[in-house]
Amino acid sequence: MIRYLLAVSLLLLTACGSSSQGAQAPTSSDGAFPVTIEHKFGSTTIKAEPKRIVLVGLTEQDPLMALGVVPVATTKWIGKYDGEIPPWSRDKLGNAPLPTVLSDQGGLQYEKIASLKPDLILGLYAELTQESYDKLSKIAPTVAQPSQYNAYGIPWQDATRTVGKIVGKSAQAEKLVTDTEARLAKVRQDNPEFNGATAVIATNWEGYFVYGSQDPRSRMLAALGFKLPDTLDQVIGDKFGATISKERVDLLDQRVLVWIVTDATKTRADLNTDPLYTGLNVAKQHHDILIDDTTPYGSSVSFISVLSIPYLLDNLVPDLKKAFT
Repeated sequence: MIRYLLAVSLLLLTACGSSSQGAQAPTSSDGAFPVTIEHKFGSTTIKAEPKRIVLVGLTEQDPLMALGVVPVATTKWIGKYDGEIPPWSRDKLGNAPLPTVLSDQGGLQYEKIASLKPDLILGLYAELTQESYDKLSKIAPTVAQPSQYNAYGIPWQDATRTVGKIVGKSAQAEKLVTDTEARLAKVRQDNPEFNGATAVIATNWEGYFVYGSQDPRSRMLAALGFKLPDTLDQVIGDKFGATISKERVDLLDQRVLVWIVTDATKTRADLNTDPLYTGLNVAKQHHDILIDDTTPYGSSVSFISVLSIPYLLDNLVPDLKKAFT
């Protein structure tokens, strides 16, 4: 539920891309190549518009498909949608074949990735290591996660803009970002009670697992006007989230608490029998929201992207409003 929890020899593979430390990214306009993308392990230059993009990140299919590009492969995460193409982006597939689905369980599938003959490997919403990046770079030019954010911490805006540069559609990507941000602004305007109200998002995984400020789920709450707890990252550290100790269950005691769960009925029963939880004001006042992650709505809460956000808002905003009644 959290991330849906790399090594074979590549000696026979011919290096077909390049990356270099410290290169400066040129200003690019739509269709302008080469383009250089900075990331955690340096920078990668893409010499021509990529046609066969393999994703080792978990959500990049959405910004790609929003720009009219279908990847040849995705990496399994949600696990219940053909090709890992969620329902909110399915209509963007058109007549293109479903992507091959890769698994990262036990390590990346380097031989399978190589067999797909990619001209670009993309891992923005990912946790690539130097070792895995080096191996992937021997297969094709590889763009890893950005250095300025935690693993799995790239904002959807940055992911959309980066994908736009990579495929030569920066102007279209910027419009997607602008239009989506306008919709978020409209939600804030229409729901002034959200502004400044404290909120946190959690799941019942190995205890009470709370998402940090750099996680896209938490960022979505902030984008709607909510205020994250001041001590959130002191507890979480530099990860996207962490299981909190019983002594820090107070972190859940916010004006609104959003749970992502696999069985709402069972989770509610478990919460109602936990005296630590039932003693919190958020529980006493019924300001907690349980979202079933087996539904598309639940998937969209985790799959924060330029395509999923409109679908998410249609479902989440009514639930948030109920928490204020």
